[in-house]
Amino acid sequence: MNTSSSASGHAVAVSNPYGHSLPSYLQSDQLGPWGVYLQQVDRVIPYLGHLARWAETLKRPKRALIVDVPIEMDNGTIAHFEGYRVQHNTSRGPGKGGVRFHQDVTLSEVMALSAWMSVKNAAVNVPYGGAKGGIRVDPKTLSRGELERMTRRYTSEIGIIIGPTKDIPAPDVNTNEQIMAWMMDTYSMNEGATATGVVTGKPVDLGGSLGRREATGRGVYTVGVEAAKHIGMDVSQARVAVQGFGNVGGIAAKLFAQAGARVVAVQDHGGSVYREAGLDVPALLAHVAKQGSVAGFAQAEVIAHAAFWEVDCDILIPAALEQQINAGNAHRIKARMVIEGANGPTTPEADDILQSRNILVLPDVIANAGGVTVSYFEWVQDFSSFFWSEDEINARLVRIMQEAFAGVWAVAQEKKVSLRTATFIVACTRILRARELRGLYP
Repeated sequence: MNTSSSASGHAVAVSNPYGHSLPSYLQSDQLGPWGVYLQQVDRVIPYLGHLARWAETLKRPKRALIVDVPIEMDNGTIAHFEGYRVQHNTSRGPGKGGVRFHQDVTLSEVMALSAWMSVKNAAVNVPYGGAKGGIRVDPKTLSRGELERMTRRYTSEIGIIIGPTKDIPAPDVNTNEQIMAWMMDTYSMNEGATATGVVTGKPVDLGGSLGRREATGRGVYTVGVEAAKHIGMDVSQARVAVQGFGNVGGIAAKLFAQAGARVVAVQDHGGSVYREAGLDVPALLAHVAKQGSVAGFAQAEVIAHAAFWEVDCDILIPAALEQQINAGNAHRIKARMVIEGANGPTTPEADDILQSRNILVLPDVIANAGGVTVSYFEWVQDFSSFFWSEDEINARLVRIMQEAFAGVWAVAQEKKVSLRTATFIVACTRILRARELRGLYP
């Protein structure tokens, strides 16, 4: 017997006539991020028709690599860090997904993130599968030299499964253009030839794409504007609250503010700030760039961490980490629309609560797909050695995001399901159709 979870989150038995039960770490009653993903898959299976025969493919990562990352520290001691690279599915193309450096990275998290990348890439119809990587480390505790040595050793260890046509890493939490430059250089040195296409999110001087840094936040803004049209919301009059104020939340906040919206509250790891008349977003971005957090911003009042979720707003953008909106705070949210800038910020229980309260949720697997879309543009440009202008990139990004959202919205209306389930229907159908057409080897 396999175990899966019902909509309520409780484990239920699922018949498997072949007796091939999932290992315990793959089961949804082990409710970490991977368990959340499995619950989402269970909800979409009834809509897959004959492709449901292949649904078990979605519940098993194709390949998971755990590596030891030993480095010499500045003081001469040897430290060991645990690294991961998971390829969830490659039926539609090479694996694609970021690498995060964070002290709370786990296998469950990386597996879930890789699976959401499979769904995200299929939802916007770029020719990638899903992958993700990470190292369990607090990078703030490392010197620049230690960070470089760790990055290069990790890249060498996972080098057996990555490559421009196999699996292409990118930046994620606590990683950036410099990390990608070190990864690209390490892989290239081991291969004996420069391979710019092995990673995306690189510096422009090394084959990176214009517009990549702002792409995820721009995608969040784009789908938010499209959704607002459908529910009769005037974005220029909207009040916005943002959790996380980095490349995703910060850029989205800036774009909404430029459209006339009032960004009334922002929360990050350092604190929460509020101003009913609207925060000065450029000033707050400059403060965060200098101080590392919104804490201490003089032009706003400080509010409690829990009070952030009760802010009276029209649009809420969780753009930090997983499982931030849960059964404990979903009842208190006052927004009309939630746009998921982060990966997996809403638990299935919270999803049900928000839906019952008629709060529209724009799921991560479509809302934050702008980053991987422009990563695809970067990869294409690297292969052709022909680069586009930033205006061209932004225009192509907006068109793809608008078309993807329109398709998801149409399925949601036709099937009378949430936008998350509709996105999974669109994406999983594409993934499993590719799986079926390719068949099984040998």
